[in-house]
Amino acid sequence: MADLTAHRVRLASGIEVSAMCAIDALGIPGMLGTDAVITSTDPVTGDTITVTSTGGQRNWQPSTAMVYVGQRSSDGPAADVACGALNFCTNRHTAGSWARTHPDHTGKTVDPAHAEALGRSVFGSLLTTAQPDEGRGR
Repeated sequence: MADLTAHRVRLASGIEVSAMCAIDALGIPGMLGTDAVITSTDPVTGDTITVTSTGGQRNWQPSTAMVYVGQRSSDGPAADVACGALNFCTNRHTAGSWARTHPDHTGKTVDPAHAEALGRSVFGSLLTTAQPDEGRGR
């Protein structure tokens, strides 16, 4: 069995999956076109952060929650370079605390709207069917 991550996504169907990072978790409901409940843990305090996605609208608890968006200063796959630095935090202060204790990562703290937009940009059209180019192959 694969290791669980700090980021869990429970789909409306009841299926629960692990996401590699906060941005992945935020992208899953839109990618699948379903409601979901995302739960994660602040890496500094251990407090729970919950994001409920219903009809494309998100409700963040606590309301002060943010996402630290960063990456390791090295080359490699996204799972190694970025996923460990894409975390839900209960507030801007704990995000800053995490960043100060991880000087090998660079990034910034973003508000929920920005984090949601990142999730949509990465995953929004991932499962859409590409339309064939009518002129190709003739």
